[in-house]
Amino acid sequence: MLNKLLAVIKNKHFLSLAGNIIMSGLGMLTTAIIYRSLTLAEVGIWVIFQTTILFVDTFRSGFLTTAFIKFYAGATPERAAEVVGSTWYIALGITGTLILLNLPVLFFMEYIQDGGYILFLKYFGLTYILSLPWFIASCVLQGEQRFDRLLYVRFVNQGSFILIVVLLLIFDKASLLTVLYAYLASHGLTSLYTLLMRWTRLNTLSKRTKETTLTIFNFGKFSVGTTLSSNMFRLSDVAIINHFLGAAPVAIYNLGQTLMQLVEIPLRSFAATGMPSLSAAYNQNSRSEVIYIMKKYIGLITVVLIPAAIVAVLLADIPIYLIGGGKYVGTEAANVFRLFMTFALLYPADRFFALTLDVIHKPKINFYKVLAMLAANIIFDILGVMLLKSIYGIAIATVVPTLIAVIVGYIALNRYHKFPFLSVYALGVSEAKVYWMQIRQKMRR
Repeated sequence: MLNKLLAVIKNKHFLSLAGNIIMSGLGMLTTAIIYRSLTLAEVGIWVIFQTTILFVDTFRSGFLTTAFIKFYAGATPERAAEVVGSTWYIALGITGTLILLNLPVLFFMEYIQDGGYILFLKYFGLTYILSLPWFIASCVLQGEQRFDRLLYVRFVNQGSFILIVVLLLIFDKASLLTVLYAYLASHGLTSLYTLLMRWTRLNTLSKRTKETTLTIFNFGKFSVGTTLSSNMFRLSDVAIINHFLGAAPVAIYNLGQTLMQLVEIPLRSFAATGMPSLSAAYNQNSRSEVIYIMKKYIGLITVVLIPAAIVAVLLADIPIYLIGGGKYVGTEAANVFRLFMTFALLYPADRFFALTLDVIHKPKINFYKVLAMLAANIIFDILGVMLLKSIYGIAIATVVPTLIAVIVGYIALNRYHKFPFLSVYALGVSEAKVYWMQIRQKMRR
């Protein structure tokens, strides 16, 4: 029994899922602490700062993460060293370029009135530098499927931030600026930890080659579109709400959206473990296997999400109170959460269609698809907020780019290997039945 338990715990799928559950839990705890530490307007400014930071960081993470895993997983030690070294080289180039672009703006700060963007422009460069080593370490650990170590890295990052903010609360020093310093310190501590553990593979920088660098660069310049999608939409949502309605509604909207971690947990976990399987099937030139693996992941995750969505719609007010506190009860936050959970049933198809297109060397389709999605998101966001005069207009508008993503992804993949759209969900139901029967048999034993 103990051996079976250890086997389950060491399973890569379990470690990935457990890691994401723990980190999402810590993320929600962090949100709850911040929402109780700052005023409504300050929370709105913090959300604008963080959303903008995450969006700009996506140029680095989106450019390199998928490309790194694709060329690193299963490579020989010599080739792996070339890939890590070349990734370091590109990451340093992206980091340096964006910081240089940011520097001239600092001389015109007096003309910027929005608090969130002022914080971003002042502290973006420092954040980007402090987070670089642990970003590379995360790529390496994910490529090696060492999800246990990846959990340690994320725990140090999120855990140190929570600890510092709690100490600030205890000593009555919590403010927007001190929370920002805690954020910077958590990045610095995490990078120091990964450097001491030698997970950054910094010594491989000298092993980079021009050929490998160009290979990663050419793949990454299109795959960045896939990763940019969610952060681009979030950024445009926040910017439009802030412009038309102000900072306080940003905080309310963000609270409803924060609870979407319930969906992101399985999506992130299975995307991390599914990509190597999809890549292996593609490298074996088995188109049917690639589509089968993709359909299985989409179908199973969607089946699991259905009861979660029903519960969330019925009980949305409870998590809003637990995370945001009493001042957010009766606001639009709960209904925003209900709307997002309803649309979330399309998210697995969106995520895995995009991931599969990257795997089969069609990142360009994802790139152009994201541009169309972003344009639709901005247009319908503005229409929604102008017609409804509230954040409901933004929340409802989010379904449009999701539908575009699913339709474009399906058409592109259907050309690669034909399959009926509904067969995705039929396979998910049948696979869920198989797993349920296996669980019942084990429980009987």
